[in-house]
Amino acid sequence: MTFPSEATKVVLAERPKGNVDDSTFRTEKVPLASLSPSKPTEVLVRVDYVSMDPAMRGWLNDTRSYIAPVQIGETMRAGGIGTVVKVHETESKFKIGDVVQGFFGWTNYALMDESRLTAINPPPGATALDYLGTLGSTALTAYFGLLDVGQLKSGDTCVVSGAAGAVGSVACQIAKLKGAKVIAIAGSDEKCKWLETDLGVDKALNYKSPSFRDDFKKNVGYLDVYFDNVGGDILDLCLTRLNKGARIALCGAISDYNSKPKGLTGYLSLISQRAKIEGFLVFDYASRYGEAQTELAQWLKEGKLKRRFHIEQGLEKCPKHLNGLFTGVNTGKMVVQISSMEPSRL
Repeated sequence: MTFPSEATKVVLAERPKGNVDDSTFRTEKVPLASLSPSKPTEVLVRVDYVSMDPAMRGWLNDTRSYIAPVQIGETMRAGGIGTVVKVHETESKFKIGDVVQGFFGWTNYALMDESRLTAINPPPGATALDYLGTLGSTALTAYFGLLDVGQLKSGDTCVVSGAAGAVGSVACQIAKLKGAKVIAIAGSDEKCKWLETDLGVDKALNYKSPSFRDDFKKNVGYLDVYFDNVGGDILDLCLTRLNKGARIALCGAISDYNSKPKGLTGYLSLISQRAKIEGFLVFDYASRYGEAQTELAQWLKEGKLKRRFHIEQGLEKCPKHLNGLFTGVNTGKMVVQISSMEPSRL
């Protein structure tokens, strides 16, 4: 195995006030030799793919949150999958060639402690790349958000916003598999067609259509579960169309991540309909990941759960690809390929 002389990383240069721009990050290089394992528990990982998630924009803000903000000068935080390329000369938990998952950040090589890595052994019908999508935090977020927070049951009317994205597309499928009527909301006619034709939702609505609000009322009527990925005006609209006892699982608010959020106006219906809105984090369900992955893997094996990856290229283009999540360039799960390894190996 040949190695470059240097490792490359993308670090935070300054905190953005809106969209990420050319001044937000800078690229740095360090000698690869400086990343050699010096402790028995350290391994060097070649980063093959990193996950691109809307939540990453929030990690750039110096505000109180569920996780510490990325610091100025720090490698941008990102989950990914990679290959172990060097271990300590003493006994190691891993061996060269093992495929692992971890928070490597925007870099092509990462020196990691073994405790921060998870070995990937895909079940039948799956690949390692699925651990960034249909078997990873993306799908786990949809799973627990719908079934635990949303308390989804057969016969419910379920609305999913950001439905053509990574989490939303899995949420739509889980809701259908559990017997719900699913109304999906996306940002283009092409995405709506994919949701209806390939994923089998009952109806997909383009929120950019001039008739969207009327279409929403006609096709939804009143909802039992709303899986919210976007916040803003669509959340406000859903608040006006709640059945008694409706549940809103507040997963994300992609419409407001790059600007100051507006206040909600439809919240009084939560009182009149005895409904609830609840925010959640997938990390809170870590002890139950196994049970969810078992069911997800079975659906994947049986062809009941479909996946779609939007694969971009290039470590130094990661800031551009992050912005792409907010302009709707992706359908399905966006990942960035960092190494030159063939996707088929995964």
